[in-house]
Amino acid sequence: MAALAAAAAACSPGPPEETGDYTARISRAREAKDQFLRTDPDSPVKAARRDELLPLVYYPIDPDYNVAASLVPGTTTGSTMQMQTSTGSQVDMRRVGTLQFTLKGQQLSLTAFNEVGSPDLTHLFVPFMDLTNRSDTYEGGRFLDLDRTATGLYALDFNRAYNPNCYFDASWICPIPPPENRLDVAIEAGEKVRRK
Repeated sequence: MAALAAAAAACSPGPPEETGDYTARISRAREAKDQFLRTDPDSPVKAARRDELLPLVYYPIDPDYNVAASLVPGTTTGSTMQMQTSTGSQVDMRRVGTLQFTLKGQQLSLTAFNEVGSPDLTHLFVPFMDLTNRSDTYEGGRFLDLDRTATGLYALDFNRAYNPNCYFDASWICPIPPPENRLDVAIEAGEKVRRK
């Protein structure tokens, strides 16, 4: 079954087709997020820091960073781990499987997680680090959220990679990507940090 899923992703010409203009959709999502962060009462950005941190800074939208991935169960699927957080605490996470994908000709993988005890099993949490951390992007890594699919095939869109809330406010508790999700490549897509 895992081999079949991997083969399906390998043969796929690209991510699942979406309607409308890709760049325009990503741009609209970014504008909506800026609006939320600036005006919503639930914004993680404190009012006193909004002019300093907003609007968000991004890499240019690059469709090559929207890649097909297959979720492959492995020997650790279903196992739990204690993921470190930004405050030194730990959160219990369950491995759902490994997302296997090819990015710019290189085969890579990231583990997808669910929080143990979470009632929402319809989403996958994919925290990751890469070679842009500490230069262009947040040193604590970035996150992707995926809606579960019945097929195990996903569009892994790094243009949607986002900073954790603790980038805006250190009082938030943010998971730190585990070693298995630290990529030895530069993911030059998604949210960056605003340097002074």
